[in-house]
Amino acid sequence: MHLLPPRSAPFLAWVLQPRFRKHLGFLEKKKDYKRRADDYHKKQNVLKALRKKALEKNPDEFYFKMTRVQLQDGVHVIKQPKEEVTPEQLKLMRTQDLKYVEMKRVAEAKKIEQMKSELHLLDAQEKQPNKHVFFFDTKKEVQEFDVATHLNTYPELVNRVYNRPTVETLQKETVKGATHPAHLKKLAQQRKQQYSLLKQRIEREKEMFIIAQKIQTRKDLLDKTYKVKVKKETVNSPAVYKFKFQRKR
Repeated sequence: MHLLPPRSAPFLAWVLQPRFRKHLGFLEKKKDYKRRADDYHKKQNVLKALRKKALEKNPDEFYFKMTRVQLQDGVHVIKQPKEEVTPEQLKLMRTQDLKYVEMKRVAEAKKIEQMKSELHLLDAQEKQPNKHVFFFDTKKEVQEFDVATHLNTYPELVNRVYNRPTVETLQKETVKGATHPAHLKKLAQQRKQQYSLLKQRIEREKEMFIIAQKIQTRKDLLDKTYKVKVKKETVNSPAVYKFKFQRKR
């Protein structure tokens, strides 16, 4: 018994040959041959019609579809028409965008204020250092001056800008909080991370403020009032326009 032909053969039903015709391969039915022949002639007719159309085409002929078709990777693709928006609709869209950006900026500003109230800007690197000025009458007092004695605290606590207790307080009360160097180092690292996060939020709030200004400028440009550009738009500031004064009725 012979094996059946592969399934890749197009829509053909094959039957087995007689034993003495086995060397000729599988036998094709007439209906299968007719289907295969019709498909072949159909493709040939299409190629013939396209070849004739290409030969008879006028190179100077224009049709409107040319303006809406572009070639991408060797394939003609129809351009999608742009959405038509009226100035009133565009102005409303700008207003919605502006409200959203302003809402996010206000939320960011509230988080910044909350973090500032929690951190109190202690040991901030960008904070302007405080100056504690002491006044003396003579040079001898300046030479004999000791900061720890004057502030009534220990020398190890002089450089601290916060939580600097006096000697009497340390003698009467116990020290609360972390005292181990490893714990203090961990707290300092956490405080540094909080300051870094605060800095990022401040920069983000500033960027949102600039974006809101640029959206507001584009919204104002939708008016048909005569205007002159005074300053170009930059990364950190929107463009500045001078509008013609019009008296409102």
